[in-house]
Parts: sequence; structure tokens; C-alpha cells
Amino acid sequence: MYRSAILSLLATLLLAVSCNTTRPTVDPVQTTPAPVEEPAITETRDLDTMTVTPEANGTITEEEMEGTPEPTETRVAPRAIAFTRVNDLMHTKLEISFDWEQEMVIGKATLRLRPIFKPATEVTLDAKNFEFKSITSASGEPLEYSYGEDKQQVTIQLDKVYTRGKEFTVVIDYTAIPHDAGGAGEAITSDKGLFFINPRGEEGDKPRQIWTQGETENNSRWFPTIDKPNERTTQEIYVTVEDEYKTLSNGTLVSSTPAGDGMRTDYWKMDIPHAPYLFALIVGDFEIVEDEPWKGKPVNYYMEPKYADHAKAIFPHTREMLTFFSNLTGVEYPWPKYSQVVVRDYVSGAMENTTAVIFGEYMNGTARDLIDVDQNEKVVAHEMFHHWFGDYVTCESWSQLTLNEGFANYSEYLWMEKKYGQDAADYHLINEWQGYFGSVRNGEPHELIWYDYDDKEQMFDAHSYNKGGSVLHMLRSYVGDEAFFSSLNNYLEQNKLSAVEIDELRMAFEDTTGEDLSWFFEQWFHKAGHPQLSITTDYADGSVSLTVEQTQATDYNVPAVFRLPVDIAVYTNGTPEIHSVVIDQREQTFTFPVAAKPDVVIFDPTHQLLAEYDYEKSPEELAAQYRYAPAFLDRYSAVGRLSMLEGNDTLREEILTAALQDTFYAIRGTALQSLEAPTPVQLDLIREIARNDNHSQVRVTAIMLLTEAVDEQLPEIAAAAMEAQPYTVVAAGLQAMVATDADAAARAAEQLEAIDNASISGALAALYSETGALEKLPYLEQRLATTDGYEAISLYTAYQALLAKGASAQQTSGVAILKDLALDQSQSPWRRLAATKAISDLRNDLSTRVEEATEDADLNKLIMEMGNSLETIKATETNAELKSIYQQF
Repeated sequence: MYRSAILSLLATLLLAVSCNTTRPTVDPVQTTPAPVEEPAITETRDLDTMTVTPEANGTITEEEMEGTPEPTETRVAPRAIAFTRVNDLMHTKLEISFDWEQEMVIGKATLRLRPIFKPATEVTLDAKNFEFKSITSASGEPLEYSYGEDKQQVTIQLDKVYTRGKEFTVVIDYTAIPHDAGGAGEAITSDKGLFFINPRGEEGDKPRQIWTQGETENNSRWFPTIDKPNERTTQEIYVTVEDEYKTLSNGTLVSSTPAGDGMRTDYWKMDIPHAPYLFALIVGDFEIVEDEPWKGKPVNYYMEPKYADHAKAIFPHTREMLTFFSNLTGVEYPWPKYSQVVVRDYVSGAMENTTAVIFGEYMNGTARDLIDVDQNEKVVAHEMFHHWFGDYVTCESWSQLTLNEGFANYSEYLWMEKKYGQDAADYHLINEWQGYFGSVRNGEPHELIWYDYDDKEQMFDAHSYNKGGSVLHMLRSYVGDEAFFSSLNNYLEQNKLSAVEIDELRMAFEDTTGEDLSWFFEQWFHKAGHPQLSITTDYADGSVSLTVEQTQATDYNVPAVFRLPVDIAVYTNGTPEIHSVVIDQREQTFTFPVAAKPDVVIFDPTHQLLAEYDYEKSPEELAAQYRYAPAFLDRYSAVGRLSMLEGNDTLREEILTAALQDTFYAIRGTALQSLEAPTPVQLDLIREIARNDNHSQVRVTAIMLLTEAVDEQLPEIAAAAMEAQPYTVVAAGLQAMVATDADAAARAAEQLEAIDNASISGALAALYSETGALEKLPYLEQRLATTDGYEAISLYTAYQALLAKGASAQQTSGVAILKDLALDQSQSPWRRLAATKAISDLRNDLSTRVEEATEDADLNKLIMEMGNSLETIKATETNAELKSIYQQF
């Protein structure tokens, strides 16, 4: 499952969103270049962690404990409880139809099971909120059953005793009305299991759809099963729908048969067993776009008709990834097909249903919309890699979720590395670190293998995802590429089509490498937190010393001492000498001989270590770091920190000028954002970037800089931008044109209104808000319900700023629109946040006017109504992170 962008980023935006009215500078989803906001001469790294002890046996000596803080809290963690399996669910046959009006599933389930070990006289199935018409044996004999008042599980008495290995069948005729049970979490905002979208056709032109979301244990809201991750079953689904709709499910479409009265029955079959939470069923008006088969296996995309021509841009590089991941793991993609679909009002980011991946509508767009947007391919990679790690080999309990999500998270790094190179992969990695560190700063650290969570939905967080992927990256760095990927192959082959826990991954690595890796798995998977390091260097008498102190607090099961194998690069006259050391004490000093005073010392030059560290460097050292250290993070942080140093203008000019010509776009973008008074040489470089940079966001940043300065070449640059392909560049061109030719900008704006693109809408909203074009309120209101992500914050902010200039009736109507969006839990979290913030900002603006002006009864009434609306929104909101932000309003 892919956590939606807001879920990984909101933790770092809690204050920024409430205070800023412009788009934040750090936008890892849209890959907007961002400055490194660090103290001027203190290098700060944020890394994922668990704990490592200095000895393989997990002991710490008294000397090492000297000066170590006492733990303030110790968790008493019960052993993870995997579901105790009594009966093995071997096969599931479903016959399904729907009552759209009542949002009801009409089903018949034929389940074939057998006792695992002990003789069985009954079987208990998960079946949530069902009405049973009958439950019988395979021969049709009625079976007695009991169904609890909470309607969660049904216990069926079998017709006789079945001993180990003897199969039995139960046939269940039922109806189900899926509904929320209050068990949703941050990654999955509703636990209905099966969703009817616009079922009665009451929501305008929104398409009617049915789709499922089974993870964690919600598929048992629409069919009876043993709804646990350590269960595995083959399946058949016969689904009867109106002829106008297409269906998608796991496995192969065997047949489509007329069912009379304009209906059709599709028969889907999956011969390879997989977990019940991976069952999927999608119904809707889709156009099926067939790609070339991959090694004889169908690859297709279920598209809303308007996006059918853009399928390969929405789901980029799908076939190439199938080949890449097959080769990388040494296990050829094992499933019979690969299908992908975008649905409306999805309750998560994306879901790896076996062979039938579902995505939220944030993926949709035209090929032109998606220029330079790498989010889509990361999500495609994430869900595809699950077909090895999650679907083929499945975590046995939700405590072990990182065995699914950590690998899927790391697939994004692997793909970026393969497709775009080391810099792109490392830039992605630091954004993952930011997500993890932000979550820890706003919460509590916990173990990756987390046995004492309060609710299984808590597992879908930046630990299981971001930290899990980062820990795998460290493991790869430690054992080396050949051993890492050989171990993954070993793990997959040994555990295929089964459920696993973390020790099986450890043993696969130990079997492959011959090394006892219990120290690594103990500190990173079974302990919490990450190292926090204070680093200093000194040079004297022909040697350089580096001192490392571990400063992390030891509460929440965070180790006092992590064992950290790491390299140290000492650069002298531009040439590095690499020293490999092991940090295994609370404080250690390493000394290396050098021929002369080093230019700079780089700690962890490959930047694989998941840790935070403070490391003071002089401007000269930072300049040398940019000149000589090849890693992206060294260049990136040197540029960001040099720009904030006072004095040393010559060094700053040299490095920023070089950075404007860096080969990687994020560093060019950082340099642009770091400039205060460009030199003539830098100004020429900015103009060249504004005209021709191959990354649209960098080009936009350059155009905006020139717009703010009203550069003499701006008219020509603005005109060229208006003809560009990326809409983001066109939007920047419009803003530049406003500064040079307002009439031409107004004419261009009229033409741009026909374009359905968030960047264009945002630029138009800013223009109309600034000029007070109240007649454009209806245009902006049309865009409110379709704009998402950061663009929603910008659009809604501009909308409320324009509302503030309007009449009382316009304001009242606009607030009602915003309130409806904020209260609608089917809207994306970004829209709900943007709408709530817009109401709060408008209330603050109008309240200031009341204080400064004469009494206005209508205005006072509206202000009071907005206050009441905010309280209602706070009480209605289900997303925990949004509720936290809303306390600021």
C-alpha cells in the first residue's frame, strides 16, 4: 500500500500550513528543489533508526555506559501475536451481485477448508455485518451456526468431525452492507472494505463505481473468509453487473456471459494462493488499454475514457519495471497478469491487490500534466514490488508489516537509481528521511517490528515505510550489492507463497553471507529510534582526529549505543582517503595520519547511515565539500549552508555559481533559492535556466526570480515560457507576463481557463485575487473540488483572498462551499485542509475589519457562523493529523 502524500508530509507541515499562505519550498512529491534549512555551519542529518549494541551478544560494558543517560521509559512488549490458524482456507468461490440503491452486496460463498492439525468440528469465519440466508454443506445440508451480537464472526458447526488433511466445504448465502466500524487509520481513511461511488447517480457527472479496499482486515465486510495476513487461498469470483460496466479482479478473466436484462457475469480466476486482504473487485465505466504482453502475460490499464490516451504516462514504465524487478530479485514476476486502475474517492494512496492494483485519482493527468512528475512512477514501482514482497511472501502479522512496506518503499529508491542515477535516488532518500524524522518529532519512536501497538492501523506509518526502506538501504551498504540481492533471492525462494516474520529475513541473509547479523536486526528492527551523533574534527602534528558522541535519549526502547560500521573520507588536496571504522561506544575518537591539513572530512561519504548528526564545518570546508565530494547530499548541503553564511562572499559566489551549473536539478534549484544579489555571471546563468533548463520546476524557480527582479529580459522569457510544454512553466510565464504586460496577461488568462490543470488554475487564482476580479469566483469554485495536493492550498488561499474583497452575499455563499468541502470525508485530506484553512483565514481577515470599521451586523453574523463552522469541522474530521492541525485554527 502506498501512503498518500499528505500522510507522509503533514507531520512536517503542522506549523508551516497554519502560518504560510504560499506553497512550501520543500515539495518532495512534486520534486520541487528545496534549500537545505540547516544552521550555517552545523551539518544536521536526519536518519531512520533502531538500536545497535556494541557487541554481537547485545551487552554494553560499564565503561561504555559511563555518562549514558538512564532510560526514562521501558516498554513491556508482548511477543507479536500471529493469528492462530486452526483451519486452512484452501479455496474461495464467490458469486456476487449488487444492489446499488441500497449499497448492498448479494453473495454466495463456497469455501473449501481443511484442519491444519487438530480435528475440527467447527469453523469460525470473519463476516462483518452480514445477513445470512443459509449456510450449508457441499451437499446442501443445513449447518448450524452462531453469530455474535457484534456481527463480526460466524461460527459454523460442521456435519461431522474432520481430521487433519480432510477437506470440508461450507456454502454461505448472504447479503452484506459494508459500513465503517471506526477502525480506520491514517493510511486507510475508511474501513468499509467495499465502496459504492455515486451509487444512485446523485453526484453530477461523477462516474458510478464499485471498488474494494481489503487491507488490513476489511474484505470480510463483503465476503466471509479467514481475514488474516497469514492465511492464503486460491479464488474464483463470478460477478454479475450491468453490461455498460467493466470489471477487474485478481487473476485471469476466464469468461463473460450474458445474464439477461442487460446484465453480464464475468468469471475471474486466481490459481495461485494469496492472502484474503489482497482480493480485489472493481466495477466501473473503464476503457481497457492493452499494453504489449510481458513474457506472454497481459499488461493493461483500466482508464476513465478521458484519460485513455494517457495510460502510459499515468502508469509509466510498467513493463520495464516488471523486467527490472524480476532481474533484480532473480524471481520472475510470478502472477498471471498485471492490471492497474485509478478509482474515484479512494481511501488510500494505492493498494497492491494481486494483479489488480488500485490507485487514487491523484495519479490521473494528461501526458503534458505529468511532465517531470516522478510521483506516478514511484507509486507504480512501490505497488509492483509488493507482488514479490507482500503478495508472494507475506508478513505473518501486522506487527511485521515492514516486511511488506519497507521493501515496497525501498523499491522506489531502486527504481530511481536504475532509471535516473545515484543523485536522483539519493534525493529521494533524503525526502524519505525527512518524512520519518518529522513523524518522530511529532510523535514517539517505536520498533520496526512493533509488538505493542494499540491498533494494527498504527503500523501504516513512517516507521514501517520510510524507516523500513532506509534500514534495508543500510543493510545493502553493509553486506554489499551481490550479497544483498542474493539474500533477497534466497528469502523469496525459501518463503514463496507463505507468511514470514523478521527472523526469516535475517536467516536468509545469514545463510547467504555466512555472517551472524543478529546485532544488525536487533538494533534496527527490534529496538526503537536512531543514533544522534555529535561530530568534531581536529588537526595537529600530521594527523586528523574525528570524535563521535552518541547523544540520543534512551527512552522508548532506544539504545544508548548503536553499533555503526561507517566510512570516513579525509580529503587532502582534493583526493580522498577512505577509512572504515566501527562506532560502538557512547563516545569515540578516531585518528588518521595525513600529509597535510585536510580540505574537509566527510563522515559517511556514501550517506547510507540512518542517523541525525551535528557536525560543524568552516566555510572553507563547505566549499571543499562541494568541489570534491561527489555525493548528492554533500553538494546539496554545502550549497544550502554556504548561502546562509555571513562574509566569505568570494566562496559563496564561487560555489553558488558552480551549483547553478550542477548536473542535478535539485542542486541547481537550491542554488537559485539561495541567491540574494546575483552577480552578472549568475544572472546570465539564471536567464539560461529560465529559458532552457530540462527540469520544469527549476525553470519555474528561475522565472520567478527574474519576475521578482523585473529583469530586463523578462518579456522575452515570459513569452517563451507561455509556449512551453510543462504547464508549470506556462503558469510561471503568466505571472511573469503580469509584471511586464498586464493587458497581454489578461488576454492570455482568458485562454488558459479552458485548461484543466492545477498549476494553471493556481496562477489564474493568484492573478484574479490580486486584481480583485470577483466575476471570476465561479471559475475558481469549479476548480476547488478538483485541485489537490499543495496546489489546493494555493488555490483555496487565493479564493478566500478574493472572497474577502467581495460582498457579504458572495462571502456567505463561498463559506458554505468551503464548509461542505471541509466536512466531506470523501474529499482528499489536502482539500479538507485547504478549505478549513481558507475559512479560518477569511474569518481572521474579516475580524480585523470589524475591529477597524463601524458595526456591520451581516459581517458579525458571518464571522460567528465561520467560527461555528470551524468547530463543526473539527468535530467531524476523522484524520488524526488534520485534527492536530485544526487546533491551530
